[in-house]
Amino acid sequence: MRKFGLIGFPLEHSFSKNYFTKKFESEKLFDCVYHNYPIENIHQVQKIISDNSELIGLNVTIPYKQKVIEFLDTIDNEASEVGAVNTIKIVREQKGFHLKGFNTDIHGFEKPLLENLKPIHRSALILGTGGASKAVAYILQKHGIIYHYVSRTPKDDTIYSYNDLTSGLIREHKLIINTSPLGMYPDITKCPAIPYEAIGPDHIMYDLIYNPEKTLFLDNGEQKKATVINGLPMLYIQAEKSWEVWNS
Repeated sequence: MRKFGLIGFPLEHSFSKNYFTKKFESEKLFDCVYHNYPIENIHQVQKIISDNSELIGLNVTIPYKQKVIEFLDTIDNEASEVGAVNTIKIVREQKGFHLKGFNTDIHGFEKPLLENLKPIHRSALILGTGGASKAVAYILQKHGIIYHYVSRTPKDDTIYSYNDLTSGLIREHKLIINTSPLGMYPDITKCPAIPYEAIGPDHIMYDLIYNPEKTLFLDNGEQKKATVINGLPMLYIQAEKSWEVWNS
């Protein structure tokens, strides 16, 4: 049996287990199984890998995409540049195991963005500063899009606080990406505190959340005729890229 899984906390919202279970069934991969491993401390990852000798691949979600790096033996170049890992390949060896980290979020985020991007979208706001935000920033930089992070607790003056966000700043930044968990099920009545009245038809509102499919953040954008993108396409793409990594 080949085992795969997901580490993070909490995992009630997880898409991955259902996705891969259906994939294994539809493709008749009867020797494959996918488990959730909710861990409250990242140090538990080593025990999970040690205790599950058939485990050969892990996905990583909130809040461990950056914290997990210290436990890896190697990290691929893109993940190293991003500074976050969401996929781990486990290579079993006689004396233990070798862990290599990858970031498939960058592939998942890029394609839906490019399908909607126009020349007017040259500056962006990234809401949140966690692991997923790093993949977003990597792709924006790759395509020459200027960006600023927005955080509830800015660490320096290069990061906006939500109180800094005026209507003028929102009009100036036609691409707004939510990488924070605000609005994720079950707290679906929440959304990032930005001046939504300044959103217009030229804006792209991209939410990495996929449950619910239309967050309050996206609903507010849609009411202002903005282009809205949810996190589902990104998830499908990054999941298949993870599968490719594990089987390479």
